[in-house]
Amino acid sequence: MSSSAAAKRPSWLPQPASSSKCGQCSAHCPVGAIYENDETAKVWAALRDPEKTCLVQIAPAVRVAVGEAFGMKPGELTTGKIYAALRMLGFDKVFDTNFSADVTIMEEGTEFIKRFTEQKDLPLLTSCCPAWTDWMEKYAPDFTTNFSTAKSPQQMLSALCKSYWADKNGVDHTKIHVTSIMPCTAKKHEIARDEFMSATGTQDTDVVLTTRELARMIKAAGIDFASLPEEPADKLLGEYTGAGTIFGVTGGVMEAALRTAYCLITGDKQPPSIDFQAVRGMEGVKTATIDIKGTKVNIAVAHQMGNVEKVLDMIREDRKNGVKPRFDFIEVMACRGGCIGGGGQPCLATDAVRAQRTAGIYTDDEKCTLRMSHLNPEVTALYKDYLDGKTGAQGGEKAHHLLHTGYKKIDVYHFE
Repeated sequence: MSSSAAAKRPSWLPQPASSSKCGQCSAHCPVGAIYENDETAKVWAALRDPEKTCLVQIAPAVRVAVGEAFGMKPGELTTGKIYAALRMLGFDKVFDTNFSADVTIMEEGTEFIKRFTEQKDLPLLTSCCPAWTDWMEKYAPDFTTNFSTAKSPQQMLSALCKSYWADKNGVDHTKIHVTSIMPCTAKKHEIARDEFMSATGTQDTDVVLTTRELARMIKAAGIDFASLPEEPADKLLGEYTGAGTIFGVTGGVMEAALRTAYCLITGDKQPPSIDFQAVRGMEGVKTATIDIKGTKVNIAVAHQMGNVEKVLDMIREDRKNGVKPRFDFIEVMACRGGCIGGGGQPCLATDAVRAQRTAGIYTDDEKCTLRMSHLNPEVTALYKDYLDGKTGAQGGEKAHHLLHTGYKKIDVYHFE
């Protein structure tokens, strides 16, 4: 596909920005006529099944939004209360997707270092947003080789539940049921998008619930959410760093990756400033040049698909002119503000609400004792005890099998 995909698409066909499964229509329908496919019944059934070991994970952005359904302020951190509520609902183990966000940084960070060192298939594009992945395969297949092969944190954690956790605890992985609580409707599509989502031999994530569906389950169970005590997550797949939690906001994946990449490249204990302010904020496209001890890394962050197309067209222009791409690393999120504004979050969010949720995420980051993914002791143990000490980019076969994916070119509306 040469130039902008939209230019080749008749006006009567769906435009790309409205065809990514992002769910923004359901988050902003003023009368509630559009809503997600409610799958809470599937989860209730699994919880009642004595043959199932029910595991659950929660995404970064859920912890700063679910409280809104119970009269709490947007952005109020409810992490420990969510853990407590999930145990009261009957889940056997409660894990945190922030843990696998840290794992994602190990996989994606080493992948970026390899590509940047070899100057091959740049820019690297982040792959943790399934709405963006779906859009890319359909409307920007010319960027397929630029996509990180790292799975999303959701899919990494589910695969590790049915492999690493199952092996360590002597549980038959076919008897494990994994529920994922996400701020995103596209995550429901992601869990069965291709064979890579069944790395353990069965579908790795069994059911995805949105933040709204979780709130409905808590209310149905008669749980007084606001009064719950704070509880910790379970071990092996529950500990996280500040870098893991900022995945929930636009620019957060980039910032988390830069924190670790800087240390892996230089050998320093941490960057000169651990806060990369240049990638923060609600501007649709943010660009910066990061100096890693004399090595310049050009980055871009885009959220909302209209802004993403602008960045992709910049790279297409560079390709047409036969010059090096102006960016080395690009983060993309389909929803405004990133996952804090996801299609599965409490409805009718304004920019003021998004700002409060974003502030809650950065507060969680600052509260963490460890703020860089490679310092997470549970991540260190995972690589040492199970993944042979190597990421997929470093040739780790088990890491590549469990934690990486592939992409298809689906040029659905290519009209010459």
